[in-house]
Amino acid sequence: MEMLAATLQAPHELELCEKTKPHAGPGEVVLKVEANTLCGTDYRLFTGAKTAGVRYGVVPGHEFAGRIVDIGEGVDAIQPGLTLGQQATASIVVSCGRCQNCLHDREHLCSHLELFGYAIDGGLQEYLVVPRRAVMRGNLITTNQELSPKALCLAEPISCCLNALDHFQVKPGDVVAVLGAGPIGLLHAQLALACGARRVYVSNRSEGRRAVADRLGAVGVAPEELNPQVKAATAGAGADVVIVCIGAPELAQSALELAAIGGRVNFFAGFPKGSSAVMEPNLIHYKELQVTGGSNARRRDVKRAIALLESGAINVAEIVTHEFPLSRVAEAYEAMNQRVGVKIAVIPD
Repeated sequence: MEMLAATLQAPHELELCEKTKPHAGPGEVVLKVEANTLCGTDYRLFTGAKTAGVRYGVVPGHEFAGRIVDIGEGVDAIQPGLTLGQQATASIVVSCGRCQNCLHDREHLCSHLELFGYAIDGGLQEYLVVPRRAVMRGNLITTNQELSPKALCLAEPISCCLNALDHFQVKPGDVVAVLGAGPIGLLHAQLALACGARRVYVSNRSEGRRAVADRLGAVGVAPEELNPQVKAATAGAGADVVIVCIGAPELAQSALELAAIGGRVNFFAGFPKGSSAVMEPNLIHYKELQVTGGSNARRRDVKRAIALLESGAINVAEIVTHEFPLSRVAEAYEAMNQRVGVKIAVIPD
């Protein structure tokens, strides 16, 4: 039996093809994919702007939601209790468990990591194999209650946001500035509000994206209005937390300037490879700023993200705004490039 899949053969070569529908081998689990949302990283893989860890010929897609349809021999001994029809996704970082990063609770930065959608076939296909090594590591994660597939897809980006949030820790009463109103910026805004932030400003040039931020309970502002509004709300002190969600090097200095004394600045966005920024280090020194990054997520972060989604704390409808069938995946990529809506889901036909 055949199934439809998208494969990345080379930069700018995303091909639809027929593949043999998989069966679960020993230790494997097969998911029927119900949705896969796209992110900016997917487009960077498509253009060749990001190549690290990519195996050409791979099925892209790392934000996927599925349902268990086949369980291989021996899986019950590895992960007891799995049942056919169970809703599931995967923590996309398959780590080795042996390197120094893994041994120091940094499995998401594993020296030998493999990623779904990069080296391991991802969600832009009708059926997905969770390989034995991923099942062995506990990367297959099920839900506790039914979620819409589009909601479950967001477990991956939310898990990455939660990993970063652990570093900068939004506290009740904080004023937070989010630079960028893409899906990640809007998710960070929702998480900051859920943590009790007094006010969350989301900066973006797009009036439509600012309106989304407003509907989520944040304050959407144009970039040139951000600093005056933050200063006005804090009696000139600045933001307690600044989260950079656009990979624009010039924002590095802007974030430091915007932060209050003792503030926390997080560079969440990935920047172009080899890029550099001019920053005034005295801002970090004299303001005693905490500057952190955030990349990928652990298995436990994915579980936390699913629990958040199950609680209803995340407004999914404002994030996943458009969908395309898998047979029109090329159109979905172009729509993402043209910034149609906020986030796009690809649904198997």
